[in-house]
Amino acid sequence: MTAMTRESTGIPLYQVDAFTERLFEGNPAAICVLNETRPTSWMQAVGAEMNLSETAFVRKLGDDYELRWFTPTTEVDLCGHATLASAHVMWREGFVRDDESVRFQTKSGALTCSRAGGIIEMDFPAIPIAEEQAPGALIDALGVRPTYTGASKFYLLLVESEAIVRAVQPNFDALRRVAGTRGVIITSPSSDPRFDFVSRFFAPGAGIDEDPVTGSAHCCLAPFWSERLSKTAMTGFQASRRGGVVHARLARDRVVLGGKAVTVSRGELLG
Repeated sequence: MTAMTRESTGIPLYQVDAFTERLFEGNPAAICVLNETRPTSWMQAVGAEMNLSETAFVRKLGDDYELRWFTPTTEVDLCGHATLASAHVMWREGFVRDDESVRFQTKSGALTCSRAGGIIEMDFPAIPIAEEQAPGALIDALGVRPTYTGASKFYLLLVESEAIVRAVQPNFDALRRVAGTRGVIITSPSSDPRFDFVSRFFAPGAGIDEDPVTGSAHCCLAPFWSERLSKTAMTGFQASRRGGVVHARLARDRVVLGGKAVTVSRGELLG
């Protein structure tokens, strides 16, 4: 019996694990490659359906590509791992030649991705941290006693050891109720000589209790740790259950984030 075939009419859809080279580690993202504009409400519905920390939508825009990111509950203006995953798809699936860079137009401006050996590098804005007292309710929800607290786009809490970072078990209901909390980074020096620092990232207010590996958080972590370590090139490990490695290089007001990615699945979105 001859198998029936049909012409594909769906939207290309990929799931990619970012900031890792092994399946089922790093941070998963869904990538939809669009050939026409779609309403924001539709993109948000797809983000909720995918139910990953980020779903990215890529659309050809002249010589560049438009890129938007959605959590299950909201659109965000910067996402590292889904940018990495999107660039990986552009090269892996032949949308862009191997020798070309990928330039995304986003709500955070133009983001350029390029290849450096086996690493995908992304040129992102640096997000400096200013010392600021974190709300007591936030610290209580995390159950830690930080040695430093700061804020910019996110709150950042420095603790004494990697063991403390790994042991944190937040009260997510309480954390969700802290006003003005878009995300919380907890970080410490690494006890592993392969890495300069470790971190975890929590954003229950954006529908993500714990993000496995967070590129945008490293836009804060890179200038923070560069000042303390007197280094411009560093490697961080995000110590979530899945875990992931982020290379960071500070260049004035920019951060070059680097990582690897692997495709988990490819298919079609029919809606």
